[in-house]
Amino acid sequence: TKTFAIDIDGTMTEDNTGRIHLGALSALRYLSWQGHNVIFVTGRSSVEAYMLAVFGGTTPVSVGENGGCITTANFTHRMLGDMQECQNAFEAIKSEFKQARQKPVFPRMTEVVLERTFDLEAARALLSDKKLPVVLSDSLFSYHINSAGIDKAAGFMQATGMTSADKPDIIAIGDSITDVPLFKIAGISVAPNNASEEVKSAATVTAGTSFGAGVVEALNLLASRHFEV
Repeated sequence: TKTFAIDIDGTMTEDNTGRIHLGALSALRYLSWQGHNVIFVTGRSSVEAYMLAVFGGTTPVSVGENGGCITTANFTHRMLGDMQECQNAFEAIKSEFKQARQKPVFPRMTEVVLERTFDLEAARALLSDKKLPVVLSDSLFSYHINSAGIDKAAGFMQATGMTSADKPDIIAIGDSITDVPLFKIAGISVAPNNASEEVKSAATVTAGTSFGAGVVEALNLLASRHFEV
């Protein structure tokens, strides 16, 4: 049995519009039906990811907010991040970057999501100078403020109870720099062709096609080499 950690935006989508690639979803549903674990690990809300899992027929566990929140049922959430820390960091950013503003997204419980309207590195330097216990990341769709120590790998490990010893059984698929922590704990990691060169270099496999088509391509390749379906 393998456990798949799957990003959503830019990975499970048809393109950058957010529409789910139905072929990729069908392939993941088949893996779940065969007894493998398929868990969405995303920068979106864990509630959105949980809904996709339920309607898509995959494992009903989701990791959202870049690892900050785990959802296992309609009203069952495990919060690993601290929203107040993130709000404090946002106030500090707003004081220096007047164009900084929150992005209208599904409500978050542990992070602050911002429009990509200011200099990321300058804002990171500001937060470091102020010694605020947060990380500021770029998912390509938004900037995210998360508590220090929170990333997709940490949330995934908490959600599954897996450890470094389980690395050979983990397959991670994603397109963003926020997916690289998952790549590091996975035995196999896959980047679709739309990923940046930095992300591709961190993956063990790069698909020749992009977005959801890349997921289908990679799963077909891996099934013939690494696991049975």
